[in-house]
Amino acid sequence: MTAEQGSSRRQSKIERVIEQYDLNGFGETLARRWTAPEDSDSLRDLADLMNQEVLNAALHEVDADVLEGEVENMYTLLTDDETTEGMRVQAKNTLRSKGVDVDQLLSDFISHQAVYTYLTDIRGVSKETKSTNRVDSVIQSVQKLRGRLVAVIERSLDSLQNTDKLRLGDFDVLVDTQVFCRDCGTQYEVVQLLQRGGCDCGTETRTE
Repeated sequence: MTAEQGSSRRQSKIERVIEQYDLNGFGETLARRWTAPEDSDSLRDLADLMNQEVLNAALHEVDADVLEGEVENMYTLLTDDETTEGMRVQAKNTLRSKGVDVDQLLSDFISHQAVYTYLTDIRGVSKETKSTNRVDSVIQSVQKLRGRLVAVIERSLDSLQNTDKLRLGDFDVLVDTQVFCRDCGTQYEVVQLLQRGGCDCGTETRTE
């Protein structure tokens, strides 16, 4: 889809929700995780992931205290088929007491069908879009795992900040994975090691 086409078409629901809840870059995250060569996420997994991000954003928008694991638990109570009606009503009332517009929130939740339409029609990706290079596949897997780790750490730190249990200014979470070769004594960041094709073993003749 060209930029001209994109500017004239109606905005999709996922695009609107990403903009409304300031989930910048989340569209790229959906595409990357769906087309990952290994351990790719299903459309339902991606819908649940985005809806939890929406719920988290809605809570932070009203300055609600969010404990670790609370978003995932609350989302389960709101959407899981095994949740009793009484538990669901209680979850909604809890959100309302925090200042969240529950009706608006639930209407902004997206379905796995919406994810599929967004990825294929708007972003132009497909499940068959895979790298045939094994090294590239490993790099993508490493980056995916890093992204998940960073997201978990950021949410945990934000939660502690919001409950005044941690003194911390504006921060960035950096994940640096180093590989040390005991044979040649060199050390490289894992993605750099993969991209350069290995360590220094065999690149020069070493004297005993």
